Amino acid sequence: MAVPKKKTSKAKRDQRRANWKRKATLEAKKALSLGKSVLTGRSSFVYPSPEDDEE
Repeated sequence: MAVPKKKTSKAKRDQRRANWKRKATLEAKKALSLGKSVLTGRSSFVYPSPEDDEE
């Protein structure tokens, strides 16, 4: 079974985790902003409305 030759330092590990969490936070903010714009009716993209599904 393959094993790593050297142990990754805690600083490098923490740096990777911080980067991953930062990206996740940014995507969450984007999603929340998009959801708010859809609810207020100020969105700039086309999406199916409930009335279209019934026809």
